[in-house]
Amino acid sequence: MALTDTAIRNAKPREKPYKMGDAGGLFLLVQPSGGKLWRFKYRIDGREKKLAIGTYPDVSLADARKRRDDAREALAVGKDPSREKQREKARATTQAANTFELIAREYFDKRRRDGERPWADRTLTKAEFLLDQVRDIWPLPIGDIEPADVLSAVRKVEMRGNLESARRALQMTGSVMRYAVATARLGSDPTRDLRGALTAPRTQHRAAILNPIQLGALLRAIDGYDGHVHTRLALALAPHVFVRPGELREAQWEEFDFDKAVWAIPAAKTKMRKAHHVPLSRQAVAILTQARELTSRATGYVFPSIRTAARPMSENTLNAALRRLGYTKDEATAHGFRATASTLLNESGKWSADAIERALAHGDEDKIRGAYHRGQHWQERVRMAQWWSDYLDQLRDGAEIVPFPEREAG
Repeated sequence: MALTDTAIRNAKPREKPYKMGDAGGLFLLVQPSGGKLWRFKYRIDGREKKLAIGTYPDVSLADARKRRDDAREALAVGKDPSREKQREKARATTQAANTFELIAREYFDKRRRDGERPWADRTLTKAEFLLDQVRDIWPLPIGDIEPADVLSAVRKVEMRGNLESARRALQMTGSVMRYAVATARLGSDPTRDLRGALTAPRTQHRAAILNPIQLGALLRAIDGYDGHVHTRLALALAPHVFVRPGELREAQWEEFDFDKAVWAIPAAKTKMRKAHHVPLSRQAVAILTQARELTSRATGYVFPSIRTAARPMSENTLNAALRRLGYTKDEATAHGFRATASTLLNESGKWSADAIERALAHGDEDKIRGAYHRGQHWQERVRMAQWWSDYLDQLRDGAEIVPFPEREAG
């Protein structure tokens, strides 16, 4: 006979446990202590088994019957309810342990060790800074995080006026989420539904001087810089080699071959995670020679920090020096020397676009084409480096500037 709530409430404990049967294999086990436990009895693969469903009254009679029916449906498709319960418990335990913070740190560690393009220390630092903006979701199990949780976290950054940081924090959060999907700890990336939710920041290009006469004035100002000598030499070298500021700051003496006049920047220091070779003009070698005369070391940083030679000069040093020379952030930046070189080299009409792109260390998605072009354009890049430095000297010395001829369209 089927159970009723009244019969269950009135059931008294006995000296030994006893069963009160319902239907379809469901029964209530009444313990001598007074506890009442729901059990479901079933057979699978010829064996009798029992599934614990819960305790009464925490699990009502109606709920117990619903769980029994769910278990019978699993049996109908060949699944063992007890085994499925164990799996679900293991999944829940694993999910609770897999917080966003744990997976983010695991993802960062993976990216530092990734094949051809591992993250450099400065990239890791930037990534950690971005995720620090969404600290609200760090302790949450990654499977419990919903789009609204992420949006709430990045909106706080947006409301402070940091639109670009908010956008990048959302992107980095998505990267962690997709890593969780790839490692079978998340079904789908909740950030994919947030595209377009944030206010788009206005694109701001790094300021660069593109006028030859104004560039000459800047070069003369650099020559007259009265700050720290390492800063002056780094500023003087920057327009000749037009590498990324981080590559310049972190340059080490071991990377330079003065006999061959080549600077070999290791892959770990480049944005594209590919080794980049820079041909050095006579002027670049002269500046580096001055820097080498300041120290007796044959190793270490070419442009060390003022405080300790164990670290490179700080990220803001060169831009601060340009401010000291009277140039605002809207007029000149350390990164802007790349745009200056790119623009004026292209306008000269003397050099192939491929050689200029190689000099700027821009990536080439076609690996075969990229390898071919590195070899094909090296000699042209050597000639271009010397021509460029000679041209900079001409501008610095205030020689009459003849406009580059306009290139024919074609």
